[in-house]
Parts: sequence; C-alpha cells; structure tokens
Amino acid sequence: MRDMLRARLRECWPELQIVAEAANGVEAVDLASQHKPDIVFLDIRMPGMSGIEAARKLFNRCHIVFVTAYDQYAIEAFEQGALDYLLKPVGGERLKTTCARLKERIGQRPSDIESQLARLLAGGGTTAKRDYLHWIQAQVGASLRMISTREILFFRADEKYTRVQTAQGEVLIRKTLKELADELDPDEFWRIHRSTLVRVDAIAEVTRDLRGRQMVRVKNSTEELEVSRGNTYLFQQM
Repeated sequence: MRDMLRARLRECWPELQIVAEAANGVEAVDLASQHKPDIVFLDIRMPGMSGIEAARKLFNRCHIVFVTAYDQYAIEAFEQGALDYLLKPVGGERLKTTCARLKERIGQRPSDIESQLARLLAGGGTTAKRDYLHWIQAQVGASLRMISTREILFFRADEKYTRVQTAQGEVLIRKTLKELADELDPDEFWRIHRSTLVRVDAIAEVTRDLRGRQMVRVKNSTEELEVSRGNTYLFQQM
C-alpha cells in the first residue's frame, strides 16, 4: 500500500519530497519527530500504535491525511486534526483533490486550521454556543469525503439531492436543504432562496439584474445565485 501511495503521489505532486516511511504508528511518531515533515499520511489500524493514537501525538505538528479501509473512524480522525480522510483503494482523481488541498495549507500552522475545527467538533469551545455542523460527509465513488463547511461556497437543492459546491468542484448529498439550514450556523450560512444556502464570507458581490432581482456572486465561482423576494432584507443596502 505504501508503494502504491508513493507512486500515486509522484504522479499527482512530482515536487513532493517523501522524507521517510514507517511500518507502524510508533515508528511514524519517531520519524515525524526526527524529520519534522509538513504532511503525514497515516493508516488507522497499525501494529504498536493506531493511526488515531499517532495523530494525537502529532497534533499541531503537521498536516495529517488518513489513508485507510475503515470509514467508521472518519469523525474521530477529524477530531484529531486530520486534513483529509481517504478510503482504500485511493483513486488518482481523489488524491489530486487532497494534494490541491494540502498545497493550499502548506506554510500555515496546522493549529490555525484543522485544530480549531477539531476543537469545535470535540466540543472544546469556550462558549456555550450551539454545536453546529462543521463537516459534511459525501460519498464520492468508493470514497467517503469529509468537507469542512469553511470550504463550501453554497448548497443548492437538486431534486432528491443537495448540491455541495466548493472551489474544487461539486458533490451531491442526500441531506435536504431544510435539514442543513437547521444544522448549520446561521451566522455562517444564509438562506437566500428556498433552494439555496450560501456561505456569507464566500459572497463576492450582490448586484441587480435587468428584472430588478438581487443576484449573489460567490468567490471562486462564475455562477450567480438568485435572492428570493422574501430574503432581500439580508442585503438592505442594495
């Protein structure tokens, strides 16, 4: 599996330097302490020390990606600060998405990103604020993808599914828009239409079309989203 992952990484990210390989969790932690890598790819079930235990010891020290055959550990993995969670066998396109995500994070301290989200998931916040949804689970082929709400530009109802749009592309989930609206932080996501939820800080601008309708344009997308009449109060300055 390590040979396959190394070969796939070489294809997706030729500049990536692999500084060490470990056969178990204890060795992984020791080698990480020695080489201080930016990224560590971990399996879940390993002799001596599991990937989850290793991630706890590497918390805040590097970006962690889990590569495993066991999808039931996904939430626990993200609670330990994982940036991504890949299910074996890892497809080339899925790994490209992970590499693109990692490239955006390199140079940023893990504690500034994943750890903050992990504390929210673990209920470790200092306020009594309601524990809103921070991760979306989406089945993409044979893989379970965990998408942080910070990456999502907007949600749109699409018949029996809901479309989840990020800068990297879109996926479909079975959760309804009404369920999402109840579970997401209303300060983070606004329902601008009965079929659309948009992340507030992803909004680039709001304009009016020739028919006088308010139209929202979000960052990293060419799509315009209509604001229904009942929700125009959200943009009272327009």
